[in-house]
Amino acid sequence: MARAWSDAHRSLAVADEASALGAEDLERFATAAYMLGHDDEHAAALERAHQAYVDEADAVRAVRCAFWLSLTLMLRGETARATGWLGRAQRLLERDGRDCVERGYLLVPVVAQHEIAGDYEAAHAAATAAAEIAERFGDADLLAIAMHSQGNALVAQGQVGEGLALLDETMVAVVSGELSPIVTGLMYCSVIDGCQQVYALRRAQEWTAALTRWCAEQPDMVAFTGRCLVHRAEIMQMHGAWEDALREATRAGARLNRAAGQAFYRQAELHRLRGEYARAEETYRAASRCGTEPQPGLALLRAAQGKGEAAAAAIRRVAGETTERLERVRLLPAYVEIMLAVGDADAARSACGELEELARGFESGMLDAVVAHARGAVDLEAGDARAALVALRHAGTAWQELGAPYEAARVRVLVGLACRALEDDDSAALELDAARDVFAELGAAPDVARVDALSGSAAPAGTHGLTPRELQVLRLVAAGATNKAIAADLVLSERTVDRHVSNIFAKLGASSRSAATAYAYRHQLV
Repeated sequence: MARAWSDAHRSLAVADEASALGAEDLERFATAAYMLGHDDEHAAALERAHQAYVDEADAVRAVRCAFWLSLTLMLRGETARATGWLGRAQRLLERDGRDCVERGYLLVPVVAQHEIAGDYEAAHAAATAAAEIAERFGDADLLAIAMHSQGNALVAQGQVGEGLALLDETMVAVVSGELSPIVTGLMYCSVIDGCQQVYALRRAQEWTAALTRWCAEQPDMVAFTGRCLVHRAEIMQMHGAWEDALREATRAGARLNRAAGQAFYRQAELHRLRGEYARAEETYRAASRCGTEPQPGLALLRAAQGKGEAAAAAIRRVAGETTERLERVRLLPAYVEIMLAVGDADAARSACGELEELARGFESGMLDAVVAHARGAVDLEAGDARAALVALRHAGTAWQELGAPYEAARVRVLVGLACRALEDDDSAALELDAARDVFAELGAAPDVARVDALSGSAAPAGTHGLTPRELQVLRLVAAGATNKAIAADLVLSERTVDRHVSNIFAKLGASSRSAATAYAYRHQLV
């Protein structure tokens, strides 16, 4: 049954119709149903198995079924039912009184409660107690769950190296085939998520490749394939394979499983980067309907649409309600970018300082690149082009080493602007041209438009009455820049840019920045 889930499910279903399955076969049936994505059937089979063990006076096995049922319901967001089954499991175990490994399993929800409360020291202590019970009883599944929880708790407390080492040790058991199928899948997804949260890109790539192989060995499995596709899409996007990434994310979203929200979010990010704003809007909303927070991507979309106030309000809202360290690390780069776009340099500088402080101790080349990129952008906005170049050169090298062409090209745009500010126009042109080539190859239309505007490239045939300077300004408007940012980029006064924007609106018959942007794309002016 370990690989042929459909065959196992079919055989057990037929047997159950002929004569009600016993408790152990019901557990097998529940596992097959889970792996095939039949969540309701999985829960129903576990309930029946639990009752069968109760009828047989096997309290310990009944507790095990109740635990897994509680965990499954919790993962589905059915908190009330999950809590009820957990309470039943605890009461059965107290009544039985035996020293058994199930006492360790019932510590797993305790770990989760401490994590939700942000008490990672208590979470680590509970996970350590569970690991000790697992080792005493020789239970590989519980040991893997406990060790990975210990690792997550250490990472959350800033002990990233020690935490990642425990996640690596957990994965040794996973890839060696020592764990049950459901725990194997849960550990794959949780550990990869943990690696991505701390920007441990190479670890995430290695474990995602292993997860892909495991999924390929079970072609009829549904339960974890969606998450696998999302992880693959994230890595493909990072390495510039945007078409492949969009295909994988679309496949994941079509499965409508637990990973659908993340799949839609990944699709939305790719559409945003390609300038497909309507489709991005649609898929951000789809992610939200699935329970996935659409930020910071949706705020970045608003900024790209020229809706600076909406972008700033959204990112301020989500940053204000986010206190968990790793989540703030994820949000702050977008916060810096949006605050710079709307001209709030003080807020951008403060957020950049917080990001630098939070990033200490991560020992991640990717996070180093993110921080250096933010620092360079802030220094450039402050008029310190020399300091900006130091940070930006570091970021560019790091992104290149990571094989991240889009991020490296974004840095080159800023390097070009810094060189221009230092009156090194030849180097500025080289940097901007190199960045444009990458953007064009990737299909990053808004970035191509912005570079063309910064470079003063010739307009396409038919300028609709716009002067060359107005075309430059329109391209920057279409790229999401504010009038203040356009003034800085083109070395003009803000009043001059205001006049250009008014003239553009009049000539195009547009009443807003978003309308002018739509016109520009529709008539191939960008």
